[in-house]
Amino acid sequence: MKELRCRDIGFDCNAVVHAETTEEVLAQAAAHAQAVHNVEITAEQAEQIATLIHDKPE
Repeated sequence: MKELRCRDIGFDCNAVVHAETTEEVLAQAAAHAQAVHNVEITAEQAEQIATLIHDKPE
């Protein structure tokens, strides 16, 4: 299971996205950024954000 914390991207937000793959995490994170923060994630930003995704601790 992969994980990305919104706070790791730089938002003052406690949201955490979990998914099986990096691509799924990125899709959910982009949807969250648009809906909650009114920010559209570009392809370049998605590449940078992908480096912040990590395996969820057990």
